[in-house]
Parts: sequence; structure tokens; C-alpha cells
Amino acid sequence: MTERGQLRVYLGAAPGVGKTYAMLDEGHRRAERGTDVVIAFVETHARPHTAAKVGDLEVVPRRAITYRGAQFTEMDLQAVLERAPDVALVDELAHTNIPSVQHDKRWQDIEALLEAGIDVISTVNVQHLESLNDVVEAITGVPQRETVPDSVVRAAEQVELVDMTPEALRRRMAHGNIYQPDKVDAALSNYFRPGNLSALRELALLWLADSVDEGIQRYRETHGIATTWETRERVVVALTGGPEGEVLIRRGARIAARATGGDLLAVHIARSDGLAGSSVAELATQRVLVESLGGSYHSIVGDDIPAAVL
Repeated sequence: MTERGQLRVYLGAAPGVGKTYAMLDEGHRRAERGTDVVIAFVETHARPHTAAKVGDLEVVPRRAITYRGAQFTEMDLQAVLERAPDVALVDELAHTNIPSVQHDKRWQDIEALLEAGIDVISTVNVQHLESLNDVVEAITGVPQRETVPDSVVRAAEQVELVDMTPEALRRRMAHGNIYQPDKVDAALSNYFRPGNLSALRELALLWLADSVDEGIQRYRETHGIATTWETRERVVVALTGGPEGEVLIRRGARIAARATGGDLLAVHIARSDGLAGSSVAELATQRVLVESLGGSYHSIVGDDIPAAVL
């Protein structure tokens, strides 16, 4: 019986962060170590740096398809299966195939490769994850027709985030490294607005954190580990005794609640000379609030506030 191949996915928050480049880079690293690697499908989007990264990697020719009088190309699944490499690089996991192809979706093609014992490295953007599809549309105003079930990505042996700050991504866009020059201004003022990119980046980070948390839980269950590991959220809210404390406590509680077993700790630093520098009544009210939210309250004496909080 053929051992099932392993899937590695490069996850990005938006187009242009470098997922395809990272996939090709990993392909070169493995080929240099003697692994039989082929490019089953790569989409460079005419980006020169990405196209150059293909280099001398073997490319399996695409399958040409005529549909409704137009010419298209898709990954030639049968050719890749017959070539039987150790590793196949398959871009754009959420892609929808042209009708008349064996499978409707590229992730189904990838499943066939995995079943044949071929390792696959692929890419996907957070907006194509099924569970986040409506959230991304609400943020960007752009509907995403192509989606992939979250379970497909979560089942991957490795999911790696290709991260980039919104500022750096917008610079890359402005330099013409993502879209053609005539599309840059429109992209920067619409989908690639700083707020959109920040929100998409947060979605990607939170989704991946949840995925990692599931992996840790499976590992602990498999190995019978019952002791507490310090991988949960531990949120410390430093209180001055001012009215802003309640807002900070509630915000901290929401962050801690994102992960099961998260800790909320509220800390007030009192001066060692005994002089009152904060409202005792406010602190008493905030202590009750912290405890009602399942957190713990701590009062510590110290004149060096950062050191005392730590």
C-alpha cells in the first residue's frame, strides 16, 4: 500500500505577500538536497521576481482545454501522476478548474496526488478559506467566488504563514511588483487600503493560531499529556486607578477568552512611600470587575513600575 503524501501550505493575508515565491524557494531547497521535485502548476501573474524563481526546476506542461470557444490551461493531473515525483509544487489551492476537468477544484487534484504518495506544496490566501469568506467580503467589499474548505488546510502537515506588514505590501504594490502599473492606483485605494490589509493580516494570524492550538491539543491527547503547557493567552492589564481601567480590563478579558484556559491578570503598582497616587474607590470597583470576568487582581509595591509589572 502506498504511503500517503504530505501537504505543506503557504498561507497569506493578501495577494503579493510572497507565497508562490516561498513555494518555489522551498522547491529549490529540496531539489538541491536530491529530492525529485517538479512544478505541477505555478501562476507567476507576470511578476518578474516570481517568474525568475522558477529557475531550472522541471515544469510539467499544462493541459490545454477549449471551453465555450476560449482556450484555457489547467494542471495536467494525469501527467503529474505518471511522472510520479517525490514532491509536486501546486499553486493556488482554492482554484476552480474549468468544466470537463476530472475534478471541480484544485484541492481535489491535490488530494489525488497525496493519495498517490506524492508530497505537495501549495499556496492559499486567507480570503479563500470557506469559514472566513463572508468576513473578508464585509471587510473588503469584494466577494470571493473561489473557496477551499478549512478542513483541507487544517489537515496539512505544515501550514506556514507568509507574513508582511501592510506598509511593506503597499510599497511592493507601488513599485509594480504585484500588479501592472495601470492597476496599481486602483488597487492601493481599494482592496489594498491599509485598514483592509491590517484586518486581513489579523484574520490570518488568528486562524493560524487556532490551527496551531488544535494541533497541540491533538498532540497532547495522542501522547497522554495532562500537565499544563504555557501556550495559552496570559493577558496582564496594568491599572493606574484611572477611569480607563474598566475599558482595558474588558479588552483584556476578550483577548484572554479567545483561547480556552486563557489567564487575565490585573496589576496595580502601589508606591513604597505609601502616598496615594490613585483612586482607592476606582481600584476597588475594578477589582470586582476583574474577578467577575474570571481574572485575578494583584497589588504590588514598587517605585519602578515597569520592573514591578514584570
